[in-house]
Amino acid sequence: MAAVSRGLIARLRHLSLAGPRLAHCRLFSSEPLVSYPEDDDVGGGGGGEGGGRIIEARAGVMGPESRRTGVIGVKCGMSATWDKWGAKVPITVLWVDDNVVCQVKTAEKEGFFALQLGAGQKKEKHLTKPEVGHFRAQGVPLKRKLREFPVTEDALLPVGTTIKVRHFVPGQFVDVTGITKGKGFAGGMKRHGFSGMPASHGASLSHRSIGSTGQRDAPGRVFKNRKMPGRMGGVQRTVKNVWVYQIDPARNLLYLKGQVPGPQGSFLFVKDSIYKKPDTTLLPFPTYFSQEGESEELLIADLGDVDPFMVAD
Repeated sequence: MAAVSRGLIARLRHLSLAGPRLAHCRLFSSEPLVSYPEDDDVGGGGGGEGGGRIIEARAGVMGPESRRTGVIGVKCGMSATWDKWGAKVPITVLWVDDNVVCQVKTAEKEGFFALQLGAGQKKEKHLTKPEVGHFRAQGVPLKRKLREFPVTEDALLPVGTTIKVRHFVPGQFVDVTGITKGKGFAGGMKRHGFSGMPASHGASLSHRSIGSTGQRDAPGRVFKNRKMPGRMGGVQRTVKNVWVYQIDPARNLLYLKGQVPGPQGSFLFVKDSIYKKPDTTLLPFPTYFSQEGESEELLIADLGDVDPFMVAD
């Protein structure tokens, strides 16, 4: 018994407790399946194929509590453009590089609903054997970056579905998560914005020092979380309420207003904003499904009909 893995024991226990709810075992299948125990008593007398339903890639209606998946983007860099009123707009360009659903997680198996997305391409020799086995078991191409996005049950998509840049609409707000630029070991003035010591009189070889960090004999120590020199950058940060200025469907480019974390070439994770929720009637749900022969023109956010430079009488 000691040689048997805990995962195998847990899997056998799960199958023994599940009973007839699942029509067949899917240990090594890439077919997405959602099990609904309440459907066993509907329309078929129970115990048959009605207990499981295939996740279909079709458009639906987004509810007030629905939560869509995000996308994985590559930061191309920053630029600037001018809108129709002549105002300069700082732009960060993201490339949505071949986002594909690599795994579907459901409450019946994992205890929650989520979609695992993969972006980019990578050779097999540059992946570990568990990673290659994961992609082959799901029947998807080898991906360079994986990211899991929590979703609601009505926003599930089948494995192999492609997520394109038109998943978002111009004018909506998004939250962007990434790893900030690493600055290395930095002093207090650079890391925390300290003013430093006097530049001329009263300081000797300590012009950029942080000064005192504690008290005297009581407490006789430096309190935790004191702002001091240390490693700066290289941590995960999220910029909220970033405005989507423009979308380029032909090149799968996303134009965001302002700055986002990370250096050029890094991966960023974009999802619908939490605080400034977009209009659910305008968002494609659960994602955008492209049609043959559709136009791939640039999509720019609506700037309104009032010139902001015109002075009111």
